[in-house]
Amino acid sequence: MKKILIIGAGFLQSFVIRKAKEMGYETLTVDADPNAVGFRYADKYEIINIVDEKACLSYAQKENIDGVLTAATDYGVLTAAYIADQMNLGGLDYEVAKLIKNKYRVRKCLYEAKVDDTEQAFEVNESTDIAFLCKKLSFPVMVKPCDGSGSRGASRVDDKSQFADACHNAMAASITHRAEVETFIVGREYGAESLIINGKVHVLSIMRKWMTEPPYYAELGHAIPTDLPYEVEERAKRCVERAIKALGINFGSVNMDMLITSEGKIYIIDIGARMGGNMIGSCIIPYGTGIDYMANMIRNAVGDEVDLTPCEHGAVATRLLAFGDGVVKQLPDFEKIEKEFDVEIYHHLEVGQTVREYHTNLDGCGYIIAKAKNVDTAVQKAEKVLKLIEDTIFMID
Repeated sequence: MKKILIIGAGFLQSFVIRKAKEMGYETLTVDADPNAVGFRYADKYEIINIVDEKACLSYAQKENIDGVLTAATDYGVLTAAYIADQMNLGGLDYEVAKLIKNKYRVRKCLYEAKVDDTEQAFEVNESTDIAFLCKKLSFPVMVKPCDGSGSRGASRVDDKSQFADACHNAMAASITHRAEVETFIVGREYGAESLIINGKVHVLSIMRKWMTEPPYYAELGHAIPTDLPYEVEERAKRCVERAIKALGINFGSVNMDMLITSEGKIYIIDIGARMGGNMIGSCIIPYGTGIDYMANMIRNAVGDEVDLTPCEHGAVATRLLAFGDGVVKQLPDFEKIEKEFDVEIYHHLEVGQTVREYHTNLDGCGYIIAKAKNVDTAVQKAEKVLKLIEDTIFMID
């Protein structure tokens, strides 16, 4: 029985942990949270901070693992690459992992390789003359941390008066206290999920996305298929493949976000060298493409044969359980809703729980997954169920 180590044991990683165990692998995981939900499903676990590369490596060596991966968080990417490098396992090149962690270096690399239609990009750190940089910019711009996870610290800046505060907020959300500044693009956001096997890039799907309104930019849901014209979606796939090659990403999963304008211009805005979060691996890709993404990601990590042949599939749409500030007064009968509307609901809501207004993915309370023969029906179903849940839980300030 091969051993696989999953870096991170939170809610979204728990789906990977369960999948690996169901597939017959001995499944190990690490997380700093002693109450991490993924610990319930792993064969073995250790309470270790996932950014502590040496401590995680020591555990991996002690257990003599056969493969390592992380999913749905950027914080485990360097650690997984470090372990793979030190133990001679399949994994992302460690130097590439360090590059991917720096959003400005990524943007600079993509710009120089002419991967997409990007126009301006700058890095800000604690020694940057922000006032001087501000004079060089064409507004509006997007300011975001050079590293981190999710949408924390990211904001749109429309004029010079907001720029300094946005930079400081982004640096505060960055592990390395650096921010990236780039042109704000007016377009719709899409996602892309890819898997690199034996050096070959497989773009599994382009996904339609719904986002929160400014000043926060957090995901509210996904759908497959997209609403893009065929030729634009194919060009987006080519941009994804060129970006992966330009950055030297050699192994494993890649999650990518992009903005596409009404004229068909494509701007890659974020890249994570790991499986995407928000149910992309467990539900969106398999239901929308027929490819068992997580199974193949796991097999790839331990060096087993991968099969990307799609099986029967349809349309899929998701919605996050995202609310305003309040306290949960009561819960609906989730099982009844699932049966009545033919959806899947995954949540971590409890009566009496204090819920924060949804600003980043960490404020979400769960997910609705809706399948249908066509994407419009799937979207309508997910939205109807979300409204029903909102009307039931009776949150008060």
